[in-house]
Amino acid sequence: MDREEKDYILEKMMIEYGNELVRLAFSYVKDTETAKDMVQNTFIKCYKNLDSFRFDAQIKTWLFRITINECKDHLKSWNYKMVQVKSFINVTAKSILPSTEKTVIDKYNNEEIKDTIFSLPKVYLEVVYLYYYDSFTTEEIAEVLDIPVNTVKTRLRRAKQRLESMIKEAELNGR
Repeated sequence: MDREEKDYILEKMMIEYGNELVRLAFSYVKDTETAKDMVQNTFIKCYKNLDSFRFDAQIKTWLFRITINECKDHLKSWNYKMVQVKSFINVTAKSILPSTEKTVIDKYNNEEIKDTIFSLPKVYLEVVYLYYYDSFTTEEIAEVLDIPVNTVKTRLRRAKQRLESMIKEAELNGR
């Protein structure tokens, strides 16, 4: 594959899948700029390995898998852990003094539901995200995450059960 062909394929993939990949990465890293960096790394890896891609899998699932791996690597990194510690200290300091921001944010149910979903363990969050937000089939999710289809189904069922109980609990506490 010559350079022009690789450039054309990469540009086409960036246009077609870029926004979806940023949303996926954001679901892991919870920061827009970091998510964009993860996707940029995905496309760099994709470009470097495009010659070895066998096209026996869908390119979309390949890109999703690369993005997920990039995000997981980032979340394991020392730099990320240090940012989390600093963030925890800032949040703790701010929570001592109630803010107008906090009051406004607490009023929006959508944010509470989103927070509830994002509080799920990663194994459940990733299948819920791919299934409901990106409309992947269970088979596609299994391919992206490199797990059996039945595991995807089990994780979806357990995630639904957890969400249901978490929402009921929030409703009871809100009354």
